[in-house]
Amino acid sequence: MNVIEATRRLSREVGSLSFGDPVSHVYNPLEYARASHELYLERFASRGGKVVLLGMNPGPFGMAQTGVPFGDVAFVRDWMGIEAAVGHPEREHPKRPVQGFSCARREVSGSRLWGWARERFGTPERFFSTFFVVNYCPLVFMEESGRNHTPDKLPAAERKLLYAACDAGLREIVAALDPHWVLGVGKFAETRARDVLDGRGFSFGSILHPSPASPRANRGWAPQAEAELRALGIL
Repeated sequence: MNVIEATRRLSREVGSLSFGDPVSHVYNPLEYARASHELYLERFASRGGKVVLLGMNPGPFGMAQTGVPFGDVAFVRDWMGIEAAVGHPEREHPKRPVQGFSCARREVSGSRLWGWARERFGTPERFFSTFFVVNYCPLVFMEESGRNHTPDKLPAAERKLLYAACDAGLREIVAALDPHWVLGVGKFAETRARDVLDGRGFSFGSILHPSPASPRANRGWAPQAEAELRALGIL
């Protein structure tokens, strides 16, 4: 199974799930932003890359808009050269509209991650010759207020079904990519990777998540992430 087939299957599996309070809206950008997501896969998901960077799930102003993990619009469009028509989720939150590549809001986590990639490697081709970025869970969860709701905060029964689908998706995507390393962007993703992929010959670790909710990340994320990669022997 190739990586596009794997992500389409993951999209179908998670799309069949239902979620209750406090989640009021669920977005699946693998569905309504499939065109740009698959452009990302076609251009940059080369088999045998050294390191998969694994995020948790999409942000409302990143992948939810562009279909690309950590996909701040400016970096996806202007640095990666990816732009495509983006549709809408079945139920759209009035406070979190999907505007696609017209979205003017910045995704801070994405600006930090892709900003480091551009500064460190120059071209996307050089970055992606070593790294590839995916999310463990492709869904965006929102509460009635518009507040983001992360997968780890779901009720246990919902979380169990979601993790089963995402675990299977991760195994298939990583098998298609065949990396040496699977690194969590944050500890949640590292834990999922270890639980799902242990014994399959990969090396594991993590780097600091670039979220603005992290006080550490707000004290200069890029130098800290670079130091963590160096300590692992990756850079």
